[in-house]
Amino acid sequence: MREALSDGVGIIGFGSIARDLIDILCAQDSPPAALFVLVRSGKQAATLAEARRQAAGRCAVSVVERVEDLLALRPGVVAECASHAAAAASGPAILRAGVDLVVASIGALADPRTELTLRQAAQDGRAQLVLPAGAIGGIDMLSAARLSGLTTVTYTGCKPPRAWAGTPAEAACDLEALSEPVVFFTGTARNAATDYPRNANVAAMLALAGLGLDATIVRLVADPEATGNTHQFSVRSNAVDFDMSLTAKPSPRNPRTSASTAYSMARAVLNRFDAIVI
Repeated sequence: MREALSDGVGIIGFGSIARDLIDILCAQDSPPAALFVLVRSGKQAATLAEARRQAAGRCAVSVVERVEDLLALRPGVVAECASHAAAAASGPAILRAGVDLVVASIGALADPRTELTLRQAAQDGRAQLVLPAGAIGGIDMLSAARLSGLTTVTYTGCKPPRAWAGTPAEAACDLEALSEPVVFFTGTARNAATDYPRNANVAAMLALAGLGLDATIVRLVADPEATGNTHQFSVRSNAVDFDMSLTAKPSPRNPRTSASTAYSMARAVLNRFDAIVI
């Protein structure tokens, strides 16, 4: 089925990550020939106008409201940039059609049923479910260390209070009144991904690459002095021990999301077309 696919890129959603991704893809020396955007019902006309403005003639743009219509356009790869629910709802059909799916909402796999359904769909379609590193680094080393045997993987995510607005963190502390860092969540990566679906995809990525969602310990922090989103993790294994800390600038379109997330998505998308993959 892959031979019949186009060199167009499908994109699910038109929020901050999707729009950042469009900017990045269209800025490449050899941008995709076309972008196919899947949005909710009633959003087609407005999305088409804005997406075409962003693409500025560098890529052809189509907007659809059904996953069946997206697949009819024969994208070479699809990037999910919407939500856990969108990944669970649209992902299986895309994978069964033999189209690789790059998922931003990695925390969706914290639901065992969703993980099983997506895995089976990928096997049935002989496609790949691609989990990009997102806002974190060191995933290649963590995945390699897992083969040697991992002892512990711990993660701390620290963001400005405004990045945690609209989440359960509001019930744990007064975000607007903070004068010092506060750890408002300590638990497993599975619980973090479930409770903070738009904030804890990094924790889910580390868990899936390492010890698993139930054995990876996560701390989430609100820091009034933070100017970016800081991700720190520690790995202990039979082959290598390492610690990593990255401070990602927040996306101008959404402070909950690291700007580097869209670049990681773009890298994963472009790799599906490149002869040499790094």
